[in-house]
Amino acid sequence: MAKDAKDSYLVGLIGSGIGPSLSPALHEREADRQGLRYLYRLIDIDTLGVPPEAVGDLVRAARDLGFDGLNITHPCKQLVIEHLDVLAPQAEALGAVNTVVFEDGRAVGHNTDVTGFAASFARGLPDAPLERVVQLGAGGAGAAVAHAVLTLGVERVTVVDALSDRAVGLADALNRHFGAGRAAAATPDRLARLLGAADGVVHATPTGMAAHPGLPFAAELLHPGLWVAEVVYRPLETELLRAARAVGCAALDGGGMAVFQAADAFRLFTGREPDSVCMLADIAEMAGVVESSAG
Repeated sequence: MAKDAKDSYLVGLIGSGIGPSLSPALHEREADRQGLRYLYRLIDIDTLGVPPEAVGDLVRAARDLGFDGLNITHPCKQLVIEHLDVLAPQAEALGAVNTVVFEDGRAVGHNTDVTGFAASFARGLPDAPLERVVQLGAGGAGAAVAHAVLTLGVERVTVVDALSDRAVGLADALNRHFGAGRAAAATPDRLARLLGAADGVVHATPTGMAAHPGLPFAAELLHPGLWVAEVVYRPLETELLRAARAVGCAALDGGGMAVFQAADAFRLFTGREPDSVCMLADIAEMAGVVESSAG
């Protein structure tokens, strides 16, 4: 049966500490608008009491139980790869999978974090200068975002991470994929000089999330000629974005990436075109409710 001939879907999310995730509501609301029966289950390895390495068993169980697909999040995006039958080119280049589709008896891995950030950036900062960009964070989200910014046409990205080996590893991988000289690695002590000469900064660490409040670097390093793109979306307005807007920076919150990666996953699961404009309104409403109830 073709995907778009179905009207009932069972999908899930595998990861650690995913109870607060907005993915179930984002997917299910869009499915409701399209008249689909759509159940999105959380498969939390912490709740199950299993290690991240159990992701292969969970993927096999989901396939056996008739799931149509899965989203995969921290800390399983790399670990899941060896348990899949096929990787889409983007996922293979990145070495990370956040979406698995079960089709024709095969588990196919995709990465919609890359396309999600790219779509959000193109929509939210369409005229941003792209010569020199600094990115904070070289983890799973950081790798996806770095691929996205170079795909968008950034001439050179400098990856900054407290773990210097991680930054060097990501920069090397980016240069192999996009061409020598497109990426470099740096340590946090060089941030002041780097940001002073940069067109923009992408923030891809957990700092600013409800559980990790604060700024990823001193607000004094921001200047009006710098655009700021955030990956964190809980809350939508992080301390970094508040500080950036206060000094006149063009700023992009993390909600767009969350929506567009979910929209891309929804399309992969169902073969149907999601309404990303409605989904953007959904996340603004849901994040606002969360923030007001926590305040």
